[in-house]
Amino acid sequence: APVSSPVPCIRSFLQECILSGIMSVNGKKVLHMDRNSYYGGESASITPLEDLYKRFNLPGTPPESMGRGRDWNVDLIPKFLMANGQLVKMLLYTEVTRYLDFKVIEGSFVYKGGKIYKVPSTEAEALASSLMGLFEKRRFRKFLVYVANFDENDPRTFEGVDPKKTTMRDVYKKFDLGQDVIDFTGHALALYRTDDYLDQPCQETINRIKLYSESLARYGKSPYLYPLYGLGELPQGFARLSAIYGGTYMLNKPIEEIVIENGKVVGVKSEGEVARCKQLICDPSYVSERVTKVGQVIRVICILSHPIKNTNDANSCQIIIPQNQVNRKSDIYVCMISSAHNVAAQGKYIAIASTTVETADPEKEIKPALDLLEPIEQKFVSISDLFAPTDLGTESQIFISRTYDATTHFETTCDDIKDIYKRMMGSEFDFEEMKRKKNDIYGEEEQQ
Repeated sequence: APVSSPVPCIRSFLQECILSGIMSVNGKKVLHMDRNSYYGGESASITPLEDLYKRFNLPGTPPESMGRGRDWNVDLIPKFLMANGQLVKMLLYTEVTRYLDFKVIEGSFVYKGGKIYKVPSTEAEALASSLMGLFEKRRFRKFLVYVANFDENDPRTFEGVDPKKTTMRDVYKKFDLGQDVIDFTGHALALYRTDDYLDQPCQETINRIKLYSESLARYGKSPYLYPLYGLGELPQGFARLSAIYGGTYMLNKPIEEIVIENGKVVGVKSEGEVARCKQLICDPSYVSERVTKVGQVIRVICILSHPIKNTNDANSCQIIIPQNQVNRKSDIYVCMISSAHNVAAQGKYIAIASTTVETADPEKEIKPALDLLEPIEQKFVSISDLFAPTDLGTESQIFISRTYDATTHFETTCDDIKDIYKRMMGSEFDFEEMKRKKNDIYGEEEQQ
């Protein structure tokens, strides 16, 4: 029978799963429908390995050398979590950490002149790094100390910089930092994809570098975390949360029509029945007339039988290739995970390279990343369109998420979640006001 007026009627990218959890906790009545047979849409992890071969239309089955198909959980969209970032705060606030186990990613690397180097982000690492000469190291150390002490509420920490006016380019000049250092600071610490940030006020960049350093300080090896069994665990965790708070789930539900009356959404039609609702959250694939294409991303999933060279045989790592190093406008990302995360057979590694498409030959654009991974046992190449909503939902009450970008962390996805929340609820999603649960990120509840 039709459901009487739930609030969001939701379909699942990760954004939708998180929002359905948060809305359920906030007392909203949620119906979550998905045309797929699994949670998470594009943010799913594919298992067994045979399914990945089918999904990419590869002939035959995986060779026996790849072990049991069931030992594989391959993410379609590679992302890590910043240890001190927004998604971890959302996980803690909603207590979804109790359903997940995380491991720290072993290293963060940056590409310079055809080689990769560990990203220095502490004073000790900066002094030991071969990325810079001795005098450059001293200047970079001074810069890191400045950033660590910077407090946007305390003008005494500004040292003549106006966080809302002084550009980041001018801050780099103040510390006399050279181009290579600017490259890895902006792209591997502040995690910008392009150089547009250089001419914008410096406050945002300084806060991003602080986030990186604080995340790194939590666990030491890198600022990134990754869930055991793959990213598909995240949407499932939020789906469980929503269900606990009374959310209703329907998988394998074909969506026939979004029902609009007087320009406003009133329901969703599936298999001849209409589930009525006041608000709807969905991904761009359901409302092609309300979104616009804003670009493309190429992603190449690579199966390896070896760790990546020059990473100290790390079981997991991220490599950022700043755009300047390869004459591009946007960065290239590589993230690598392995059997240590229960996502691959023993002795196997999954490396995923991604970047924003800039030319008519995307595979050539991603080659610098693939060269770092050789020899590659098997490649799976996808090129996805990026969509953004043209309808912000003010009138229609349809709230559309953005497609995942090329970055290998969740900060931009969390910005999207907060943006949708604000448009739906008319108020900011504020972590500080929300009751923060004192759970450890690894899901161990504090002993009372």
